[in-house]
Amino acid sequence: MKVFCGRANPTTGSVEWLEEDEHYDYHQEIARSSYADMLHDKDRNVKYYQGIRAAVSRVKERGQKALVLDIGTGTGLLSMMAVTAGADFCYAIEVFKPMADAAVKIVEKNGFSDKIKVINKHSTEVTIGPDGDMPCRANILITELFDTELIGEGALPSYEHAHRHLVQENCEAVPHRANVYAQLVESRRMWSWNKLFPIHVRTRHGERVIVPPPEMERCPGAPSVYDIQLNQVSPTDFTVLSDVLPMFSVDFSKQVSSSSACHSRQFELLASGRAQVVLSWWDIEMDPEGKIRCTMAPFWAHADPQVLQWRDHWMQCVYFLPQEEPVVQGSALCLVAHHDDYCVWYSLQRTSPEKNGRVHPMRPVCDCQAHLLWNRPRFGEINDQDRTDQYVQALKTVLKPDSVCLCVSDGSLLSMLAYHLGAEQVFTVESSAASHRLMKKIFKANHLEDKIKVIEKRPELLTSADLEGKKVSVLLGEPFFTTSLLPWHNLYFWYVRTAVDQYLGPGAVVMPQAASLHAVVVEFRDLWRIRSPCGDCEGFDVHIMDDMIKRALDFRESKEAEPHPLWEYPCHSLSEPQQILTFDFRQPVPLQPVRAEGSIKLRRPGRSHGAVLWMEYHLTPDSTVSTGLLKPAEDKGDCCWNPHCKQAVYFFSTTLGPRAPSGGPQAVSYVVEFHPDTGDVTMDFTLSNTRDDGH
Repeated sequence: MKVFCGRANPTTGSVEWLEEDEHYDYHQEIARSSYADMLHDKDRNVKYYQGIRAAVSRVKERGQKALVLDIGTGTGLLSMMAVTAGADFCYAIEVFKPMADAAVKIVEKNGFSDKIKVINKHSTEVTIGPDGDMPCRANILITELFDTELIGEGALPSYEHAHRHLVQENCEAVPHRANVYAQLVESRRMWSWNKLFPIHVRTRHGERVIVPPPEMERCPGAPSVYDIQLNQVSPTDFTVLSDVLPMFSVDFSKQVSSSSACHSRQFELLASGRAQVVLSWWDIEMDPEGKIRCTMAPFWAHADPQVLQWRDHWMQCVYFLPQEEPVVQGSALCLVAHHDDYCVWYSLQRTSPEKNGRVHPMRPVCDCQAHLLWNRPRFGEINDQDRTDQYVQALKTVLKPDSVCLCVSDGSLLSMLAYHLGAEQVFTVESSAASHRLMKKIFKANHLEDKIKVIEKRPELLTSADLEGKKVSVLLGEPFFTTSLLPWHNLYFWYVRTAVDQYLGPGAVVMPQAASLHAVVVEFRDLWRIRSPCGDCEGFDVHIMDDMIKRALDFRESKEAEPHPLWEYPCHSLSEPQQILTFDFRQPVPLQPVRAEGSIKLRRPGRSHGAVLWMEYHLTPDSTVSTGLLKPAEDKGDCCWNPHCKQAVYFFSTTLGPRAPSGGPQAVSYVVEFHPDTGDVTMDFTLSNTRDDGH
């Protein structure tokens, strides 16, 4: 059966109704899931298997039958481990129906259907009794309900319910315990992901400084964790202010509470500085003695960094304190971890909350609008003074004393740059109420509320009256739009430029004047694992899961490139970067598709995992801003990516793996097409053995 799905097109700005398969959303979730990454997580799988064997043995030693409840079974892997370890029966709970159906097939394929019952329900809906889903309570509880923050996927409520209704008192649990750790640091780079810094603008009349409004200074920030690959943050980017502190533990073998709580740890400061950021991670102990441990610790806190397991489904957490505080080496402070049922946050106090009564039970909420409009990378991008300087230099070449500027980008400071650099009149368009309110606050804090006119409407709906009947001489964009996921989605600027064409004066300047799409073929150190088939996992056949993911990837959107912040995922280039398509913003969007065919020659040995694509914006003939590679690759092909942007990765499914085959491809052929009617960029890449000499 087909269904109509509404989709806001991020490139054209229009709402489209598309005919999709009724299971379209299921396929999207599977295609973009972390199942492959989890199955490739050798450390996780081995530790779980060891913990399950030990738990089953302890139950058997007591002369009891081993009855397992596996919540969030996924592929059924942990249940199959339990049966292999000697469990008498397993009840495998999986709420996601396509996954539950796959688990049934995988269990059957491996010959465990008589010992494993897959139940397609949320665990809180499972019933106990003669006519229920389970005849009696289980005495072994196995779960994998964790995210990077540990509790963000609802682990606490699920455990709380399971202990009350589904498992026996003092049951065995795998994992047995989780421990959360934190470390206080000072980091200008990470703090730039949370607060607006003063921005310096050099003009012919001297330096102007754009300052944040008081509301932004006081705002405690967004309540959400920023999960990243912390191992890719250079140690030179932060100063350690505390030792690694064990903040709190959760014993999964006993009744668990999802109620709000706080846990404090007193510590002595290792250095003076500004307390800004809390780095956090967790480990899980698979046995009561804590001998079988799976840790998310970054390399500097890992017991053996040489055997560090790469994984993307569990990373590390960056939390921002409500306000930065000056601290002095040797003094004592209390770091407090607060949590409710789904969220963790931190505060810094002079004494423990038990002594001063300050518990801060409520999670922080943004009241300045900025954290609702700008994500963490966007904060970093706006705070990048070098990037600002590049726009300033480009603006100086196009602005005149009588310039009438129209700025089109979400929550952008370009309008302020234009004003400070001497534009006669500046208009800026903010399509959302949140961005409109935010920009009003920023303008007021800088005494520009009467100098820059903010227009609250979608830019393609502008009228001459909005522009006070004036013709625009300079149309500006970064471009940046909050709805953009893939690099080319910011081509929305081109559609806006086309829509406002009638309001542009003779000889009007458009900045950026053009954009180009670039690509490079890369070999990933680790990221290939998230799309690589698993086949066999700890002796169990999971080909059915591989096939399921492959079918999901056959759907239209899943065939496209996907966004990844590649500064977190090391790779090296196998080819030189190549320009694929160009887009001339000085002209309206063309009526006909823009198509490019060609090949990318491979210059270095390695396994071609995929093509990385990004946009470059040509502000002027002499100034280009890249959202991808920031400099040419080094001799070994190591890549330096723009840390504020996500690049697009098109995986070559036939070559995903750790080693290059002998006699590998010499080139990658491509067909890339921009479709003006939909704003889509479609692409197809094919590995080729054709050499430069034609052989």
